[in-house]
Amino acid sequence: MSEDHNLITADIAATEFADESAPIDVPRAVDEVVVLDYGGQYSQLIARRVRECGVFSELLPHHVGAEEVARRKPKGLILSGGPASVYDAKAPKLERELLELGIPVLGICYGMQLLALELGGRVEGAEVGEYGRSQLTVTEEGALFAGLPHEQPCWMSHRDTVYEAPPGFTALASSTQSPVAAFESAAQGVYGIQFHPEVVHTPYGQEVLGHFLRDVCGCDMTWSAASIVEEQIERIRAQVGDAKVICGLSGGVDSSVAALLVHRAIGDQLTCVFVDHGMMRKNEGEQVVATFRDHFHVPLVAVDAEDRFLDKLAGVSEPERKRKIIGAEFIRVFEEEAAKLSDAKYLVQGTLYSDVIESGGGTGASTIKSHHNVGGLPDDIEFELVEPLRALFKDEVRAVGAELGLPERLVWRQPFPGPGLAIRVVGGEATKARLDLLRDADAVLQDEIRKAGLYRDLWQSFCVLPDVRTVGVQGDERTYGYVVVIRAVTSDDAMTADWARLPYDLLEQIASRMINELRDVNRVVLDITSKPPGTIEWE
Repeated sequence: MSEDHNLITADIAATEFADESAPIDVPRAVDEVVVLDYGGQYSQLIARRVRECGVFSELLPHHVGAEEVARRKPKGLILSGGPASVYDAKAPKLERELLELGIPVLGICYGMQLLALELGGRVEGAEVGEYGRSQLTVTEEGALFAGLPHEQPCWMSHRDTVYEAPPGFTALASSTQSPVAAFESAAQGVYGIQFHPEVVHTPYGQEVLGHFLRDVCGCDMTWSAASIVEEQIERIRAQVGDAKVICGLSGGVDSSVAALLVHRAIGDQLTCVFVDHGMMRKNEGEQVVATFRDHFHVPLVAVDAEDRFLDKLAGVSEPERKRKIIGAEFIRVFEEEAAKLSDAKYLVQGTLYSDVIESGGGTGASTIKSHHNVGGLPDDIEFELVEPLRALFKDEVRAVGAELGLPERLVWRQPFPGPGLAIRVVGGEATKARLDLLRDADAVLQDEIRKAGLYRDLWQSFCVLPDVRTVGVQGDERTYGYVVVIRAVTSDDAMTADWARLPYDLLEQIASRMINELRDVNRVVLDITSKPPGTIEWE
């Protein structure tokens, strides 16, 4: 889960979700493939790659059972990788009934080993593991490798190895350390690959998945995030009827798309509450109001609470105290505004599919617990939830936002911490003066990053203002000014991140502008720490 949670978002209700086996609402005519998660680090990515092929996929814990899988009427089943050895007594096992559902099954890595072991193949722990890039040699194309090169790179991550395919199976490929790196039995509808097709390091992986989905499962590959807009609009209308709905709007991607989708469905039955706590980036509050109230004509209550939050933060420098104060104060402001809308029955929550998965924790818990963002609302607030994004990953939410006409600047807005700039004023009190200075520095950074065409290449780019002053010389005079830290990272999911190699001339331009335009800044430095060992945010 990303470390950077929105505070004032649509996902603010602290409410229990449905049982983890509850099907995700998707268009009724869409084909689905179920991915069973055996604990692999790439399990979510498998589901995302299947969706990118145009087939809806749902990731379920490995223990849900064949009956639960069958209830979804999938066109196919994929068994994910996992960290365990198939011979470990506590390792996840394969339920044989899954192979008797009458649908094709594809095992990836650990999933392939489970299939081999269950169906009579030979799996053994190898003396040498196979981790990272490997070379795949295809000896039989079969269904999975039709038309693909017979020599191709792939990505491996395993020690147990399939040495013999099960009886009746055809070995399709080998690799550097794997005698049987892929096999199939078209008659049984069972397929296995030892490598990971879902990662970018396997260049033909998407084609392999496509062959399984189209040629083996017979999927109609027409699903897209944008294609569910009209379906979700129908569902929202059916759920809400003529009742009033409230939404906490932050201006972040999730809450913005959720709010716009609900408004498209029910119009002025929706009221959005936007709380400006004074910790946002430069002009963001005005942008949110202009976009939703003026452009999309969404009923919007905008609360200017900057002074209220600053009063609560006076004298506070410890980051966790800042977070708790901001979270608690936001709850109070939102409750006050919600009370003025006494006839509201529903609360829009921007729950994403990754939230649903991660709230389950991958521990086999029978119920997905509530996904709490910083400042989640109390349990006793009595709203029924509307969750129009619950089936979507983050990149799919952006696609829906674009389909709804949300401005590019909002669709591609980088993640932003809920407490905002307050936790980027490091080691000191988040005063009005410091927040304004940091806001101006960040505006310079974002302006230059956008001019360079790099904004969408970066996971996050922002400034940090430590409570440190340094000596400088400006205009032949000694200065004693603040240090601004530039932090820019690349990442796919915020679980790991690398510092971005920004061009030197760009860094020079950013530093020059900050020092020349911001009177209280006389030094600019660059953070080149990756995650791990560091974190993306400083606090």
